[in-house]
Amino acid sequence: MSQSLSKILVHLIFSTKNRRKIIDSSIRTKLDSYMAGILQEWDSPAVIVGSVADHAHLLLCLCKNHALSKVVEQVKKGSSKWIKTQGKRYLDFQWQNGYGAFSVSQSNVSRVKGYIANQDEHHRRRSYEDEFRAFLRRHQIEFNEKYVWD
Repeated sequence: MSQSLSKILVHLIFSTKNRRKIIDSSIRTKLDSYMAGILQEWDSPAVIVGSVADHAHLLLCLCKNHALSKVVEQVKKGSSKWIKTQGKRYLDFQWQNGYGAFSVSQSNVSRVKGYIANQDEHHRRRSYEDEFRAFLRRHQIEFNEKYVWD
């Protein structure tokens, strides 16, 4: 085959620094759109982006020509710069250093989209920390609690 073809679907999750509940509902839609725009620039289009007060979920189709770490770096850096322009409240805004990235099969896209779309309701019952630990366990990722949070 002379052509390289791929469809790499990634569910990306990262939180604000120290899981600070700073992203208020008045800017979430704009923030989500801004992050989707950055993904588009990196040829890794968003399927859905959903942020809540202390973290964000992104389902994206990763470009075969870019490393995931570079795409994540650009999304976090660009959106952090943007959010700092949204008022005094956000001047010291930061994302956490790390992230979680989980593979998604095409057959699960609809379920993951629904999960991301319902984050507000979901987090009435479960904390970000509990949610993230569950993702790590479900995907059989070994972790040391001491290094997961910053």
